[in-house]
Amino acid sequence: MAVTVETLEKLERKITLTLPVVAVESEVEKRLKKIARTVKMDGFRPGKVPMNVVAQRYGYSVHYEVMNDKVGEAFANAANEAKLRVAGQPRITEKEVSPEGELAFDAVFEVFPEVKIGDLSSVEVEKVTAEVNESAVDKTLDILRKQRRTFAQRAQDAAVQNGDRVTVDFEGKIDGEVFAGGKAEDFQFIVGDGQMLKEFEEATRGMKSGESKTFQLSFPADYHGKDVAGKTADFMVTLKKVEAAHLPEVDEALAKSLGIIGATVEGLRADIKKNLQREVKFRLLARNKQAAMDALVSKAELDLPTVSVQSEIKRLLESARADLKQRGVKDADKAQIPEDVFRPQAERRVRVGLVVAELVSSNNLQAKTEQIKAHIEELAASYEKPAEVLRWYYSDNTRLAEVEGIVVENNVTDFVLGKAKVNEKSVSFDELMSQQN
Repeated sequence: MAVTVETLEKLERKITLTLPVVAVESEVEKRLKKIARTVKMDGFRPGKVPMNVVAQRYGYSVHYEVMNDKVGEAFANAANEAKLRVAGQPRITEKEVSPEGELAFDAVFEVFPEVKIGDLSSVEVEKVTAEVNESAVDKTLDILRKQRRTFAQRAQDAAVQNGDRVTVDFEGKIDGEVFAGGKAEDFQFIVGDGQMLKEFEEATRGMKSGESKTFQLSFPADYHGKDVAGKTADFMVTLKKVEAAHLPEVDEALAKSLGIIGATVEGLRADIKKNLQREVKFRLLARNKQAAMDALVSKAELDLPTVSVQSEIKRLLESARADLKQRGVKDADKAQIPEDVFRPQAERRVRVGLVVAELVSSNNLQAKTEQIKAHIEELAASYEKPAEVLRWYYSDNTRLAEVEGIVVENNVTDFVLGKAKVNEKSVSFDELMSQQN
């Protein structure tokens, strides 16, 4: 019998399902007999429990299971016959009036939308480029040297300078009261590294061992410590020790300590440049991918399935709670976080996912085996033991699926950039690296 699909609104549909009562009763009886063969009850030998006793004990739960299975099977068959792409699970309700000898149910559900993608040649996309110059290599070398710096105590009358490591005692008060985290002894930090708020560093700079100083410090409104955020504290700091930093020379010894084959400065600089070029490539891909996706979505028309958006909101909510838990927030799993905070992000993710899926399907942009292999090899190349990284990826289908998704997105990006009006823009290395991806 042909399936009748009723359109309720936009993507919402309804199908009426019917089940023969005799088929349900037959399946219930079959499952109860199976249970009776192994069930154990006091006063009866295994397999000898009367059927009426088994039915009394297990009848309700078995009937519930059979109804779920039969209705689910009927819905799947009906959706398949009607060639419907169902989004999420249907809402099933039993009808009050059913044909004789049958049970009738209404299944209300959403379908995935028809996605219409317009002419991509009419959109403009900004594609950024960047180069790794010698200045970028020098800056990276400086970072590596700072990570390996050593400290030696300065003379008693030496004033604190940028780069010095200082040991201090401090006490901060708000309205005359010491606040939590506002007092410490033998506290160390490096001046100029941004470990402390700007006013604290400025107060310490120029001091000498044994000196004390009072100053005011205004906590930013968005300071992570909510109890002091936006407030002004009175601090007293006593400088106990000043140590000057010593950075290692850029020489063969540094190259050797960093595992450079041949331990040459030239090899060290070449290795740094190679790693920076790899990082720049991935950052450019991420930025240009975002621009391509924005252009693609701007030319697409579709309705969003509510169930898909809600599912994505749930995932984002769970991720936010997990992040809070990792940060040590008490009862993070019970944190009251409004769903609407995530709605714009969830809607965009669903929209991008549906549009990308349509473009991939209609233009054969699926990830090829050799593309997945090449991407994993490129990721592994930055590690000391690439072979172990390759095994790590290929040993887990979930990891492979993640790589496949990235490759598909790259294929989509290339396709969009190949159709759109591309405006290339060169950005500096520093600008590219300062952006969050």
